[in-house]
Amino acid sequence: MTDLIKAFSFDTPGSTLVEWGGAARMGELLSGWFPARKLLIVTDKFLHDAGLLDAAKDSLLAHGFAVSVFDDVVADPPEAVLMACVAQGRAAGADIVMGLGGGSSMDIAKLVAVMLVSEQPLSELYGIGKVTGQRLPLVQVPTTAGTGSEVTNITILTTGETTKMGIVSQQLYADRVLLDAALTTGLPPVQTAATGIDAMVHAIEAYTSRHKKNLLSDIFAREALRLLSAHLVNACRNGQDRAAREGMLIGANFAGQAFSNSPVGAVHALAYPLGGHFHLPHGLTNALMLGPVLRYNMTAAAPLYAELADVVTGPTGEGVQARAAAFVDFMEDMMDRSGAPRRLRDVGVPEDSLPMLARDAMLQTRLLQNNPVTVDEEAALALYRRAY
Repeated sequence: MTDLIKAFSFDTPGSTLVEWGGAARMGELLSGWFPARKLLIVTDKFLHDAGLLDAAKDSLLAHGFAVSVFDDVVADPPEAVLMACVAQGRAAGADIVMGLGGGSSMDIAKLVAVMLVSEQPLSELYGIGKVTGQRLPLVQVPTTAGTGSEVTNITILTTGETTKMGIVSQQLYADRVLLDAALTTGLPPVQTAATGIDAMVHAIEAYTSRHKKNLLSDIFAREALRLLSAHLVNACRNGQDRAAREGMLIGANFAGQAFSNSPVGAVHALAYPLGGHFHLPHGLTNALMLGPVLRYNMTAAAPLYAELADVVTGPTGEGVQARAAAFVDFMEDMMDRSGAPRRLRDVGVPEDSLPMLARDAMLQTRLLQNNPVTVDEEAALALYRRAY
């Protein structure tokens, strides 16, 4: 007898184009997609100075676009960066916005597209479903294979010295996404490893989420893990490997679609305080906490881990517990082979900070409620100690 399907919804951007070298056709593409011609590109200084925007800008100018580039995005962007970007967009009369870069650039682009036409103050946007009205046309072009921000409706901002807050709204989904894996070939091995593991965390947590897990999110999560596990090590070892880079970028995109509809849990909840206090990259903090949380969740998530083991290693015919344990071992071995740091002590986190981190993790109630096993402050401290 087949189980009845519970009602669910699945949301994602309007259209995605996968094309190696597609950024060099940006003007042609945008001309066919939108009538707007005053483009604000949101990115960071490293990508701008490295020339990663050059081909896209040349194509845009050749097709009659006026291009303004905001390149002051930083990791874990504070509110001040967002407001500076909005000010530049207004001064330029922007009528279309593009995020080109990592997750921070794309996150800022989402909100800028809203705030350039909205009278809502930023303070009223935090939370779920608080954005009202519309936004400018929005295009997202990722240059890392990790965050999946190009296909999510979530923006995370740094709101204080160490605190972050999220904005979740349907208006933050992009109209168009371009996946051009050629833009990711210059990503160094450590960043490739950290962002790739970040994407795998998205897929795993979406698959095991206590709330909103559904048939479509499961399909995207499984295929994301298949692609990411097959290509991560090769992408780290040879950044010019086109098959590896494309597999990683599409896998990260699928993982983004999965967790946008089936939210993440304790790995992210424990990762956020690490980023807030020690300014560690988001992908790296997820990688550091993944192993301990996987083992902690085993009591409830073993059947789901067993299913994921079949995806990454193939069916073995073993029982649920053996396959679940094999999946956790596989993930830890992959992280070891990727070259990413594996312990909190390796990235400068002092041991006496662990109780503070555990207290701060308890503030992430939006995420902790999705975890398959309840995480209280005592459990959080034990997980940090295991990761140390």
